[in-house]
Amino acid sequence: MNDVPLSVLFGILALLIVLSGFFSSSETGMMSLNRYRLRHLAKSKHKGAVRSVKLLEKPDRMIGTILTGNNLVNFAAAALATIISQRLWPDNPDLAVFVNTILFTLIVLIFAELTPKTLAAIAPEKIAFPASSILLWLQWALHPAVWFVNTIANWLLKLVRVDVANATPDNLSTEELRTVVREAGSMIPKRHQHMLISILDLEKMTVNDIMVPRNEVVGIDLDDPLSDIIQQLRTTQHTRLPVFRGDINNVVGVLHTRNISRFLSSGEYLKEDIEKLSREPYFIPESTPLHTQLFNFQKYQRRIALVVDEYGDVHGICTLEDILEEIVGEFTTDVAAASSPDVHPQEDGSFIIDGTAFVRDVNKSMHWELPIDGPKSVSGLIVEYLEHIPESPVCLRIGRYRIEIMQIKDNTIRSAKVTIDPNIRDDD
Repeated sequence: MNDVPLSVLFGILALLIVLSGFFSSSETGMMSLNRYRLRHLAKSKHKGAVRSVKLLEKPDRMIGTILTGNNLVNFAAAALATIISQRLWPDNPDLAVFVNTILFTLIVLIFAELTPKTLAAIAPEKIAFPASSILLWLQWALHPAVWFVNTIANWLLKLVRVDVANATPDNLSTEELRTVVREAGSMIPKRHQHMLISILDLEKMTVNDIMVPRNEVVGIDLDDPLSDIIQQLRTTQHTRLPVFRGDINNVVGVLHTRNISRFLSSGEYLKEDIEKLSREPYFIPESTPLHTQLFNFQKYQRRIALVVDEYGDVHGICTLEDILEEIVGEFTTDVAAASSPDVHPQEDGSFIIDGTAFVRDVNKSMHWELPIDGPKSVSGLIVEYLEHIPESPVCLRIGRYRIEIMQIKDNTIRSAKVTIDPNIRDDD
């Protein structure tokens, strides 16, 4: 080795440092790849992605190959650096060792570790895909050594009850998927992000959260005078109406107003015709998750269902439109709701809210954060916090919302005034 020129030794050392940088960047690049994007590219027959997927199928073998190659070149570089330092300072071996240790450590740290690994972490695909072809060849060439090393390493891992064969899968939980959608940025438009998150939220919501309550259900009472029923059918804004006798618990069916239009035009109209043209009612439990009910609407080809409690009493109705609006937002115009909104802004910055309004709807329209894990209506929310039905107007505070009861009738809070305190956050 003493006969080899220093220029050649420096050239070999530089090559070894480059190889060390290659192994370091390959390891970081392969482990930093987005597994979901990688699978997508592999399905598209991207050669680099296909090779990377093959390597990542057995991460212990891939890491063993990289570390074996990296340690070989690092030890060779260290030995060569020692020889060079001894050639440069033959009369002072202590200085040679000191300079070699400090200088070689800095060079390896900068050029073989920090720089290549940072580059690979920033652009993993640009590093990992080209390197995958070399790694596959090295994995084959170094197979005996890698097998021996991996066998010992896997045996040690089994001692601490780690099974390499059953690695943690890359499956995402619902909350993790929700985070991915939110952090997609400009890749997914804001409206589409909202729709995707709303679909995930269907699992946490039940029919009871969005149903039209019983006292707001519009239907045909066959006990009413025929003239009133005809007038109701001529002016109704709804396509489907529950048909009942006296009380909605005595429902006989659901009428599609299209089926009765010919009787309205001809004047030949009887209550028996309404009952005959009504479709058998479809009942669902109030605890049915929304994603399940959406599937059931499709399965049974229904668009409206009567929501019942555990005793079989009707609590309200749920429609396919109600569920779809939870995903895409309001897409129809309710004339009645437009003329009498639930939230009435006041000049002083406060809001008058109808007691029958759904808390979830108020939160959605006003971007508020009133509690939704309890009662569904504003009236119910206030009563729950007071723990009694007030006999006279009182005030209370829920988070940053100061609520003043305005009107009470029939043991129900008909309206309340809400003022927001800007100095208090919702989580205070």
